[in-house]
Amino acid sequence: MIVAPSFLTADFGNLEAEIKSIKRAKWLHFDVMDGVFVHNRTYDENTLKQVRAFSDQFFDCHLMIADPDDRASAFVKAGAELVTFHYEAAKGQIGEIISLIRSLQAKVGISIKPGTDADVLAPYLGQLDLILVMSVEPGKGGQKFMPEALNKLRYYRSLKESHNYRYLIEVDGGINDVTAPLVKEAGADIIVVGSYLFNKADRDKAIWELEHV
Repeated sequence: MIVAPSFLTADFGNLEAEIKSIKRAKWLHFDVMDGVFVHNRTYDENTLKQVRAFSDQFFDCHLMIADPDDRASAFVKAGAELVTFHYEAAKGQIGEIISLIRSLQAKVGISIKPGTDADVLAPYLGQLDLILVMSVEPGKGGQKFMPEALNKLRYYRSLKESHNYRYLIEVDGGINDVTAPLVKEAGADIIVVGSYLFNKADRDKAIWELEHV
């Protein structure tokens, strides 16, 4: 599996060293929160610009914000190679937002909250590069994995196989050495890992172990 570290629990006062400590990971996951769509607020596109100066990883940008149609272009210009927005924040403009992100020469993903039915994305699956299944409520790190996410992963894997869709399946929330094998079996291609990874002394080893569960 692809491991996409989320660095919310990293030491932002020593960010370059923190990112370099996870350089084994092919992807880097940016959790962007605006204090509106979710209660917490994190950072804006300037952090992507800062990290791009010392990272050549694939920038996986998860917009937990209320206005993805207005802000997506700023994140692509700052270095995001894939922009994922929330179905719940799209205000009925999903097709328009997909087209916008594609016009910026970036890959596009959609995420759904734990309480959102998986089938709401069915009309858009052929247009997506990624589906992000939230296995915790978005907006706060360190939450416990919700096992209901496994059925959503299986659902998206089944549709991908039956329709030859191209999207990757990503899961975010409560991922560790116990839950990673479960989500892999259910169909996940990418796991977002936060506090579990940054609490490790040997992060390279932890990433390798998660890649090979």
